[in-house]
Amino acid sequence: MIGSVVSVNISKNKGERKKPVNQVWELVEGCGLKTDGHANLIPHAQNENSHRQVSLLAEESIEKMRQVGLDVKAGDFAENITTSGISLLSLKVGDQLKIGNEVLLKISQIGKVCHNRCAIYYQAGDCVMPKEGIFAEVIRGGKIMVGDVVCALGANYIDHTPGINCPQ
Repeated sequence: MIGSVVSVNISKNKGERKKPVNQVWELVEGCGLKTDGHANLIPHAQNENSHRQVSLLAEESIEKMRQVGLDVKAGDFAENITTSGISLLSLKVGDQLKIGNEVLLKISQIGKVCHNRCAIYYQAGDCVMPKEGIFAEVIRGGKIMVGDVVCALGANYIDHTPGINCPQ
């Protein structure tokens, strides 16, 4: 299963929409996206959300919200990485994703509890992130950018060396 990165998004603080960065950005092992408000400040620090180092949402999920009349774009759901062409919903906790030539993520959570309904929920009566957003731990850091290939490697992938190829 292969797709691509369509946007890399960051925000300074939690609880904010993220803004796309149109350049190469770094994912730090055990932390998340460098300078993002959701990244663990100390690599491999353990806290209640330490398994949610980076969030991903499919462009196809954002499109669902556009079809109900919302003017939304990549980053508006506070996802770090917006993908296209890969079925994030078919992934399971423990599965691994390779992004670009360096980065390896391990899926740690699917969906999330939305304690405070966001503005999008009140506008549309629904929000995709609690059901279709996924979270991951950064197993191997590196640089990512728009256009990078994203591929699912399954849960048992053990070769953690840079330059791995996506299975065809």
